[in-house]
Amino acid sequence: MTKLWGGRFQKSAEQWVDEFGASIGFDQTLVNEDLDGSIAHVQMLGDCNILPCDDVQSILGGLVQLKKLAVENKLEFSVANEDIHLNLEKMLIDLIGPVGGKLHTGRSRNDQVATDMHLFLKNRVIEIIELIETFQQTLVTQAETHVETLAPGYTHLQRAQPISFAHHLMAYFWMLERDKDRFKDSVKRIDISPLGAGALAGTTFPIDRKVAAEYLGFANVYENSMDAVSDRDFILEFLSNSSMLMAHLSRFAEEIILWSSAEFNFIELDDSFSTGSSIMPQKKNPDMAELIRGKTGRVYGNLMGLLTVIKGLPLAYNKDMQEDKEGMFDTVHTIVGSLKIFEGMVRTMVVHTERLHDTVHKDFSNATELADYLAAKGLPFREAHEITGKLVFLCIQRGYFLLDLPLEDLQQASSLIESDIYDVLSPLAAVRRRNSLGGTGFEQVKVQIEEAKKRLA
Repeated sequence: MTKLWGGRFQKSAEQWVDEFGASIGFDQTLVNEDLDGSIAHVQMLGDCNILPCDDVQSILGGLVQLKKLAVENKLEFSVANEDIHLNLEKMLIDLIGPVGGKLHTGRSRNDQVATDMHLFLKNRVIEIIELIETFQQTLVTQAETHVETLAPGYTHLQRAQPISFAHHLMAYFWMLERDKDRFKDSVKRIDISPLGAGALAGTTFPIDRKVAAEYLGFANVYENSMDAVSDRDFILEFLSNSSMLMAHLSRFAEEIILWSSAEFNFIELDDSFSTGSSIMPQKKNPDMAELIRGKTGRVYGNLMGLLTVIKGLPLAYNKDMQEDKEGMFDTVHTIVGSLKIFEGMVRTMVVHTERLHDTVHKDFSNATELADYLAAKGLPFREAHEITGKLVFLCIQRGYFLLDLPLEDLQQASSLIESDIYDVLSPLAAVRRRNSLGGTGFEQVKVQIEEAKKRLA
């Protein structure tokens, strides 16, 4: 089969070589974007009187037919035609005759593929932003339910201080808020049109790149044709932003996995987000959370892969850039699925409030309250810390918790301790008092929930 670019060649590659070089196996994902780019391009060619009206109408009619067939999943792609661009151009020529060959006037596959990816990523990033907001709304809804649900807060995975469970959930809201802001900001660098830049040097035809950009809904055009066809920063930025998002989801997934274990038993996941064991009938595994944790690695890998591809490329286009797509497609698929799954897991999970209540009443996470109590009475905090530590050790020896110690034992450690210490050591009081800005105090948690609602609105 003669290639559309084969005029200079006297010999055809063997089939296995064609298969190695072809990208149609994955870039057919861009079929709608490629057709939209072609429609805008030919409309611009007509507006600029580069092609006669009859040719423009004939080409547009063919492209619209191809779009209809694409929607119906009736297009058949061929490795012999290498990529999505040549496949569709060949289909167009077969459909409307040689006039279809005029479509490529004033453009190259180099600016064509870059345009496709800008269009693809712009639409997907908008979708991702919407999914993040849906997940954030779910977190806010759960947080409102659990403002006064006490839970152990951890450092080093050791119980540290009692907190509001809503406060813990809202920490992930704000992580997602930063993720969302990064994706929103990246749209400025995605929303730029390379169309009309040609192979690298522009074109001799009197095209109007801004008209084509307007047809496609782009806010701007690239100022430099070499930069237009070689820039993959917008994909790298997307992969970087996606990696940070997945890092946050992975951290949350790890906590979901821990919380749903028998050892923690803080939550139970809905059956629809869990799986069983083929051998152990009692098992209820948090597989979806584990998969999200595991898929984080592939998103990181996609970022590192493209960084490595780009790092040594001379300007302008190089075949290496064909490796920019699969990682981008995979990352979009991964984070869209992860956000949908996570939103469902959090929306349907059952929080074991009584279990959480018991944990903060049977540990030493209120020890800081005692140290702060002594410091507030004028004792240097380091001395207060030491006294409290010794009392904790005494409790461990006796099998007590701080609230169980008789007042005389507490006063023997420090004469500053009075009977009001038991109110101070109450986990509920400990959480309620932490009303510094951004703290876990119930009133502060309500403040951040209201702020979150404003952001979402």
